[in-house]
Parts: sequence; C-alpha cells; structure tokens
Amino acid sequence: MLRSASPALPDPAAIPIRGPVDRATFEREIVPAYAPVVLKGQVANWPVVQAARAGDAALVGLLKAHATDRPLETFVGRPEIRGRFFYNETVNGLNFERRAMPLAATLDRLLAGAGDAQAGALYVGAASATDCLPGFEASHALPIVDPRVLPRLWIGNATTVSTHYDLSDNVACVGAGRRRFTLFPPNQLNNLYVGPLDFTLAGQPVSMVSLHDPDLERFPRFAEAMAHALSAELEPGDALYIPPLWWHQVEALSPVNLLVNYWWTASGAPPSPFEALIHAVMTVRALPPAQRAAWRHLFDHYVFEAHGDPSAHLPPASRGVLGPMTPTLAKRIRDFLMAGLRRG
Repeated sequence: MLRSASPALPDPAAIPIRGPVDRATFEREIVPAYAPVVLKGQVANWPVVQAARAGDAALVGLLKAHATDRPLETFVGRPEIRGRFFYNETVNGLNFERRAMPLAATLDRLLAGAGDAQAGALYVGAASATDCLPGFEASHALPIVDPRVLPRLWIGNATTVSTHYDLSDNVACVGAGRRRFTLFPPNQLNNLYVGPLDFTLAGQPVSMVSLHDPDLERFPRFAEAMAHALSAELEPGDALYIPPLWWHQVEALSPVNLLVNYWWTASGAPPSPFEALIHAVMTVRALPPAQRAAWRHLFDHYVFEAHGDPSAHLPPASRGVLGPMTPTLAKRIRDFLMAGLRRG
C-alpha cells in the first residue's frame, strides 16, 4: 500500500503497471492515453542494472571506467536539509550550493558517504550521458523511443526533487537504487501552490508544499490535490512514462541512485509554450477584467480550438498564421514576435 505522509490526507492511488512493451505498443497505446504508466522490467537487461544488483561498488566501478573529466553541475546540501533541495525560508535563495565536479569525484563521494547520515545531500541532474559517459547510449538503448532521443543521467544519494512538471514527454528508467514517484494531473495546478515562475531550483517551477510534512493551514487546497495523486516505487530495471505537464515529485530512496531519462517533444524544437505563458502574463494579466475575458475567448478560439478549426472557412492559401506550421511560417511568426518585443 502506498501511504500518504499525513494521516489527514488520502493515500495516493497506484500508477498502473504494465510489463515491457515494444515501440509500436508504446506509441499506439501509452503515449496517446496521456496518463502515467509503470513499465515493469523495461530495462532489466541494462549493464548498469546488472552492476547495481552486484552492489554499489560494482555500479560505481562500471560508471567510473567510462566517465570523462567534464565538470558537471552538482547540487550539494547540508545534512539538515534531509535531502530536499528547495528554497530558503524567505524564498530569495536556495538551501543548497551548485558546484562543478567531474562525475568520478561525485561517485567517489557517494560511495564513501553511503550509510553516513552526516554525509549531506549530493545530486547530479540532467547530465548528458553522451558528454560524461561516452558510449552509454549505445550500451543502454531504450528502443521504445526514437534513437535520436539521447539519455540524461540523474545520480545522487537519498534526495528529493520537489513536485514539478516537464514540458516534454518523459521516460524515466531506474538504473540503481529505488525511486518513489508521486504524480498529480495537470488540472491540479491550482491546488499545488506553485512557487516563482522565474526563480526556480533547476528550470521548471515547483510546488511549495512538502509532501511529507504538508502545512494544510497555509496550503489547504493541497488536500484536494492528494485526492488525485498517483504513486509508485520503482526498482532497478523499471521505467515510468510521464506525460508532459504532469506534476511529479521524485524521491531517491537509496544511498546510491542512478536514474536515466529520455525527453522528447511531439512538436519538435523550441520555442516553448512556457515562453508564451510568460509573455501572456506580461501582456494580458493586468488588463481590465472584461478585456481579460475577451482575450480568454480569443485564446480558446484560436489556440485551443474550442469550437473547431478557426480557419476552416478560409481558402487554404489564405489562412496565414493559422495554416499548417512549416519552417517558413515558423520563421515568419518568430520575426513578427521579435519585432513586437523590440517595440516594447
């Protein structure tokens, strides 16, 4: 049974579990459903999984044998943060430091501090496997995603990544240690009490609520979010599909942990919808209520197509920015936006 941290909150439901799947099944059944799924044993044959089963020293030895000297951004936190990388009390700084460390040095520190409660928190996130472990992507293939999607590594001790979302589709594969994932659907945004959009821990905004010690007087709607939460604990060899914009907290539960993830976007390269959100905050939020309502209708009509294709009544050659997106049209739109920003 997956239990919530507070007796006042409901238990998260279990994330559905499937066995290993092939790419056709993944693309036909899992991705379109837009819901998280555990893929039990999906990467059980990976070399790092086999090494982890032999012990932390075997895993570290395997990784160090291929590690480059490239410095990686490493989060370092004192023991008192208990592995939770977060803001300071006034939300004008962070409770950890960022240091540049080669992967081998981080691995040595992890191994030396395993089991030591005073070792402090240590974490490398989103490191390009191509840069720091050449050849990793070839020996640790994930055939359910496009081979052009390259792996990223998340390595550390018992740490917590606060509830956040990703803009991309995500498959997270546990290579070593155990990981607990707690997920919330996108429609729970207003119940998660999200922190600053432009001052974040590592890129995306995070929930200000501690899942293990929620302050329900300060964050009362969080109880409703927990009523919609899903959770799972993954062991080495398991994978989890996380759709874009699903909020998730990730807890590494072991002294030495390795997660490998793959991000990709259905729409291709940037610009990101998040940038459009920030621009809308600047240009729309301060308008009088009646005008905001009018702009909401425009967004619903043209962006979210609440009433169907807004250009269906126009000849295809005359649909302008509402026509099919092409590289030429994308450049035309970017040029238009840049000109507007320069005027502002």
